[in-house]
Amino acid sequence: MNHFNASRQPMPAQRPNNTPGSAEARRLAEDLMDAMNALLGLIERETELVRAGKVREAMMMEGKKQELSKRYVAAVGQLKANQDKLAKSAPELLSTLHRHHDAFRAMLQVNLTVLATAHAVSESVVRGVNAEIQKRNVPNTYTAAGRRAAPGPRHITPLAVSRTL
Repeated sequence: MNHFNASRQPMPAQRPNNTPGSAEARRLAEDLMDAMNALLGLIERETELVRAGKVREAMMMEGKKQELSKRYVAAVGQLKANQDKLAKSAPELLSTLHRHHDAFRAMLQVNLTVLATAHAVSESVVRGVNAEIQKRNVPNTYTAAGRRAAPGPRHITPLAVSRTL
């Protein structure tokens, strides 16, 4: 699991009004780092489960994933609201956060790729099963011109799929 560590900064003796101090900047950074770490840990676990074909277990993580996503969005919102102030009081901390966030986004992209692949494979399987079912239900007849007759709507059997695993 990847963990990001925000660089620690010494607290200044005094700070100007309307500018967050080092302690506040560090708190905002730590909140974001904690949110990213928690979400990334869960997403890495989800990716492992999907790759192993344990989709049911991965789906059970959805509630926790939503909760952690909300926490992450709130932390990003706090940081964005204070970005100008942070750029003045702790520019190196903000730069570090940007680098860690880029790495975080790259890991999310891996997860999205795995999920998209699993979706495509499952869709392909369902389409293949449907094609086989339709082949068996369609009468094998020919027209007067010697061409295979197209099946009518009464010969097509709907395929019902339960989304519950």
